[in-house]
Formats: sequence, structure tokens, C-alpha cells
Amino acid sequence: MDLSVDIAGVRLRNPVLAASGTFGYGVEFEDIVNLAGLGGIVTKGLSREPMAGNPSPRLFETAAGMLNSVGLQNIGAAAFVSTRLPRLRQLGAVVIANVFGETVADYVAVIETLNAGEGIAAYELNASCPNTECGGMVFGADAKLLAELVAAAKRVSRRPLIVKLSPNVASIAEVARAAEGAGADALSLVNTFLGLAIDPETRRFRFARRMAGLSGPAIKPLALRLVYEARQAVQLPLLGIGGIATGQDAVEFMLAGASAVQVGTMNFWDPKATENVLRELERFCRRHGIEQARALTSALDSGPPTGGGTGA
Repeated sequence: MDLSVDIAGVRLRNPVLAASGTFGYGVEFEDIVNLAGLGGIVTKGLSREPMAGNPSPRLFETAAGMLNSVGLQNIGAAAFVSTRLPRLRQLGAVVIANVFGETVADYVAVIETLNAGEGIAAYELNASCPNTECGGMVFGADAKLLAELVAAAKRVSRRPLIVKLSPNVASIAEVARAAEGAGADALSLVNTFLGLAIDPETRRFRFARRMAGLSGPAIKPLALRLVYEARQAVQLPLLGIGGIATGQDAVEFMLAGASAVQVGTMNFWDPKATENVLRELERFCRRHGIEQARALTSALDSGPPTGGGTGA
């Protein structure tokens, strides 16, 4: 069976990757997960300078997922290149570096730093960050801002550029087309949905920043819909993210139009979640006689459902 897929010229052994912000820098999992056996790992978001992140608490479990307000804590791009990347190369991992900043110049500076690092396969541009030069407006929420960011990043990037889209937009098709038109090589979708948690006993917000990002199984139907809508709007390869917990979830995202998937929140529950999803995906393919995993992408039968309910 051939599980390999191609994302913007990057050949992945299989379509299952670990999502940014849920898998550290990858090296933390080397004694638990065979990193070389995954399709790839997407690093924690990397910034121009090290960042301490938000005050605690940073995580809150919900009925079907998790809210997080980590604040993009990281060691900075230069430290990643010198202290983490060499080990990832030794382990044979396919590394996608997640990049973020508060200005376009920040993003450009991070990519220029990472360009010097050997062993990075691609960049993933986190477009869900507030642009301080525009009063805090999120890059990914405005098609024009997003296009400007992607174009600037593409000009300096020596590797394929994957743009990670925010779901907190009026039209995912509009921002997907903006990213494609500005030179994106692929799209990741989606990032977390904005949520809120309140402690009824203290009558206070559970997070210092009040709003937090909702992820996990709760968002899967929403994320699946956005992947499908993006597939109708653009021709770029898509990486589906959002509540993927099983191999069947991965299949659903691929049928909706994704070429690969990223497993995120489940890594907090089970450090081997990525391998479990991959194993279940492979079993699904064998059971259905699918010789190439990439054949699942957009192979959706759009006819009416069969069997089941009787209607109202």
C-alpha cells in the first residue's frame, strides 16, 4: 500500500502530521513516537524573539474539547535552528516550521532566520495573529491584509509556504482565494475557534486574556465544512485540522478535499494519538481495497444519503 502524499512538492510518507502547538518542537516526543514514521511534524509557532506566553491558567477542558490560551510561548526561531532542528534531522522527521509575528516584518525576519536551517521541509504561516500595525486586526480575518502578508513571506521563503487559515472569518472561500492569489503553495485549515469560559463560583473569566481558542472533537463538523468550502474555492493542496481523533476522522477530511491531516488536541490526551490515527487510516484503506491513500482526496460521493432516517 502506498500511503505517501505530495504537498506543494514535499513528499510525505503518509498523510498524518502532528499539529502546531500540540507537539512541542517534536523532540519532546522522540521516546514515545517514531517521528520518522509520521507524515511530518509542525513545530510550535516560532517568533522573531523568544516569548514567555500568557499567564496561567492556559488550558481548560470543555465537554468535547479544550480551550487554550498559551500565548504562543516559544524559544524563538534562531534558538530552534541551533538547538532543536539538528536533533530532528537525526531522527529523520519531516519538519514544517510554524511561523508567526505581530507585523509583516516579524514574519519576514523569522523566515529569513529559518532559511539558514537545514532540514526544514516547508513553512506554515500562522495568519491568526493580531497585526499590531493595524490596531490588532487579525491578519487572517481580512483578505487584503492576508494577501499582503503571504506575498511578503513568499518573496523571502526558500521553501514551500503553507498558510494556516483562521475559522473566525465571514467567508473561508474569500481568504483562501486571497492566500492562493498572493502565492501560497498550500493551505492548512483550520486554526482554533474563539471561545469563552467563565467560572460560575468566582464569577470570573477562566483566562486572563478572557477569549481562548477552542479545539478538539467539538469543532470537527465545523472544520470539516470549512475544508470542503475551501476545496470548492481554490486548487491548492489542503491540510485538514480540527478535532481529528481517529483514522475515520482523517478519511472524512480527505474525502472533503484535504490531501493530508494534522492531529492536534488529541496529543494532549494520548501522546501516541498521531500513530493511532495513522494505523487506523491504514486499516481503513486495506479494508476498502484502497491501494493509494491520496486516492481518498476529494473522492466524495455527493449523491443523496442511503438508508437511515425516515424524515420528519
